[in-house]
Amino acid sequence: MSVLNPRDVLLQKLQQAFLAHGYEQITMIGLAKAVDMSRRSLYNYFANKEEAFRGAIRWGNQHNIAVGQMAAADAKAAGASALEILVAFADARYGQTRRELSASPHAVELNDQAFRRCRDIMIDAAVASQDRLGEILLELQEEGLVRWREGYSAGHLAQLFSDAARGVNQTLPPRPSVSLRERYREIFSALMGGVAG
Repeated sequence: MSVLNPRDVLLQKLQQAFLAHGYEQITMIGLAKAVDMSRRSLYNYFANKEEAFRGAIRWGNQHNIAVGQMAAADAKAAGASALEILVAFADARYGQTRRELSASPHAVELNDQAFRRCRDIMIDAAVASQDRLGEILLELQEEGLVRWREGYSAGHLAQLFSDAARGVNQTLPPRPSVSLRERYREIFSALMGGVAG
């Protein structure tokens, strides 16, 4: 990934601050300290804690979508199979989010806050992620790396694969985050067996 601009650095630090302290317990003063700036300077970027949280959630999703695309491109350049290219995308896009959240003692609270305060952002991110995955699926088909049965479009398949990846992240009882990549591989392999031509 390229060098982060100052706003991206700020958003990444905010994300880390929320992971370390949760949402309810941290204040704008605490956030300012965590990102190495004055409270007044932080207010130049965000009117309140919720805006800062929403900004961190938006940035994290955008960042992980871009990292997922790069992981898929790297896997493809290395000659990986269609399955492994899709797994690389899912692990970078969805797995990284789950690993970061799982490492936080505030995971349940942050997940709840994200769904309550950032549902619109999460929906937009899901659509953007599925669009990128649809592009990858279309490229794989055009390059002859995979064929889909009639009746399946890249967009439809992107939705199925994304739903599966999000489902892996929400499995109950929770799976250890180190096993996510293998679980994406299992689920995607099963899906591909059903839709590949």
